[in-house]
Amino acid sequence: MHPLPAMILVSSLMTSTSLMAFSSNWLLTWMLLEINTMVILPIMARTQSPRAVEACAKYFIIQSVAATTYLFSGLLNVFSSGNWNLFEASQSFAVALATLGLSLKLGLAPMHSWMPEVLQGIDLLTGLLMSTIQKIAPIIALLTVPNIFPALAMIVGIISIAIGGWAGLNQTQVRKVLAYSSIAHMGWFVSVIVMSQIVAVQTVVIYIFMTSSIFLMLKLNLVHTIHKLGASWAKTPVLAMITPIILLSLAGLPPLSGFSPKMMILREYTQHDLALPATLMAMLALLSLYFYLRMAYAMGLTVYPAPATALATWRPSPSTPVAAPLSVASTSGMMMMPMTPAMTIYLMR
Repeated sequence: MHPLPAMILVSSLMTSTSLMAFSSNWLLTWMLLEINTMVILPIMARTQSPRAVEACAKYFIIQSVAATTYLFSGLLNVFSSGNWNLFEASQSFAVALATLGLSLKLGLAPMHSWMPEVLQGIDLLTGLLMSTIQKIAPIIALLTVPNIFPALAMIVGIISIAIGGWAGLNQTQVRKVLAYSSIAHMGWFVSVIVMSQIVAVQTVVIYIFMTSSIFLMLKLNLVHTIHKLGASWAKTPVLAMITPIILLSLAGLPPLSGFSPKMMILREYTQHDLALPATLMAMLALLSLYFYLRMAYAMGLTVYPAPATALATWRPSPSTPVAAPLSVASTSGMMMMPMTPAMTIYLMR
């Protein structure tokens, strides 16, 4: 893609996402969500391969249905209250419908089946945008919608955690594994959104940094299947040591960064006398742990079955475009655990 249209598309994506944080009008938030969708479509189809075009068409149809559902919920609220203010939504059915529309945009279960197929059809950098930045606008809208039913959020979250862990067990394509990982992490986010929005924001921030580092590592090593992760030792040995730590952090193992959001979410559940859902969520997290361990084992403890004929590259070439963002994302992802108390104090202001 030419640099000029790429710059216009990326700046439009950033602008619409930033404006979501300052908008309280139901119609304006719908327009910003539509801008996000229209901007990402040319980026997804830029490779012009049949799989990318198919993924682009699937994504457009799903996002159109989700946006229509969200707009219809806003119209229902206007008909009942005469108010477009999102903070003052009072019609319960409209709030539930808006929650379902935004859940479809985020790929939450049971409306998740489109996400692994779309992510598998696009390249890794576009998949990084779709898994991180593209989710920020629906997340902000979901944080803005008031009076969300706690039972609905908890049920959608637990189902997403279960399906994200269960369906990722037998996958060999890393993009599908990351798609189901995104579904599970969004389930953790939506399960706590009613109890504590501060914990929900922390969950999203830590997820974005860790997922960005994994996508950039895969792009740097040109890895598309789990079996090819074993060749990382010959390409980038330093990354082959760091990436298993980030993968285990995504799994939520202590004392890594991914453990803190899960610990805080389970603490919120126990404080609200919801010990049974908290126990169920902790047990379902073990499903995701399996395929994270599988990827970490394939990368850190196996050697690719071919002799390395070249010297090991101990650091990426300065001309590699993903080297700088990869170093920032991986360092931030590993340092989020000690930074969690400071982040909590900042968000509570």
